[in-house]
Amino acid sequence: MSIYHAESERLRKLRASAERIAAQVAAPRAEEVDRRAQWPSHTFEALAQEGLLGLNVPASLGGHGQGLTGLLLVTEAIARACSSSGLSYGMHNVATAVMAARATRYQEEHFLEPIARGEHVTALAIAEAGTGSHLYLTETAIERQDGHFLVRGQKQFVTSGGHADSYVATTLTTTGHAAPGQFNMLVVEKGTPGVEWGDEWNGLGMRGNAARAMKLQGARVDVRNLLGEEGDQNWYMFEIVVPYFILAMAATYLGVAQAALDDAITHVRTRRFGHSGELLSGSHVIQQKVAALWAKVEKGRRLVYHAANLGDRGDEQALPTILTAKAEIDDLVIHVTNEAMTLGGGQAYRDNARLARLLRDARAGQVMSPTTDLLRLWAGRVLLGLPIL
Repeated sequence: MSIYHAESERLRKLRASAERIAAQVAAPRAEEVDRRAQWPSHTFEALAQEGLLGLNVPASLGGHGQGLTGLLLVTEAIARACSSSGLSYGMHNVATAVMAARATRYQEEHFLEPIARGEHVTALAIAEAGTGSHLYLTETAIERQDGHFLVRGQKQFVTSGGHADSYVATTLTTTGHAAPGQFNMLVVEKGTPGVEWGDEWNGLGMRGNAARAMKLQGARVDVRNLLGEEGDQNWYMFEIVVPYFILAMAATYLGVAQAALDDAITHVRTRRFGHSGELLSGSHVIQQKVAALWAKVEKGRRLVYHAANLGDRGDEQALPTILTAKAEIDDLVIHVTNEAMTLGGGQAYRDNARLARLLRDARAGQVMSPTTDLLRLWAGRVLLGLPIL
């Protein structure tokens, strides 16, 4: 697979490691993950052994010190083999990047160094039922008591829910209110008293990402787990959370689109018409369809990697490009999986066939927060010089 950007030797090695895990570990059990709605612990074990859990941990702490481009490369490779593995891994890296942005020495030793050693999996706990797709808003309350925060609220659709070792959660400040985008971010560790989990995830697609409700009922969180300064977290959302979160999802759905195209091409190159013996790939109509789908995927890939490159360079056009890239991938993956299903015919439509799984996984792209419409709204406001919120 060609990637249209300057790729260092280090990135090439990381991509090769990811592709090996994808082929040998994630792909063989992708159907099982979907059928059983099973969190892909086997993929995470392989990623840990390969040292890829520390992708976005600074090199000074034992990680790879990668940014947005590295996140895209590895996440896309994993998602191409198993959608749920790719999404769960992407969210682990987003939470890692948030931790690393302004980590204290305690947080480096307690979270980032174990992540780099492959001993710690993390995730995000941001979405809430009451705020919908507005991930920059929260109703989760905290109060300070004897060196701890008591946290009360409920997070929804927490990826790797109940499986990760920690969760980066958003809360109100201890004053009980904050302007949009101004909130606390703190790390809630596995086994924290006062944390309960909702029902197992049983969704239409992305069935292995364990997107569960996290009930915080007076959860006692060490004050040392607060990221940054209390109440001054607006920069976290649009400087760290949004770029990493959005591009991790874009990489996942780009991987899904590529997988669907691969499957369709394999089908038409091996399937023959019964009456003539001619391969489906001999049809001019099918040749044109495949070329059009390939072009869409490649254009999407170029845009996404261009966005990551701008983000890594700190370019002023990075934010609208990142927002737009994810929105374009959301539309692209649905179109490509639908067309691939048409090319696959009845074989693709059968119960839990690979293309059927990919079609269900693709639909989550436009639904998960921030929605496609919200991404385009934000991009338009940035381009027009208006406040993003």
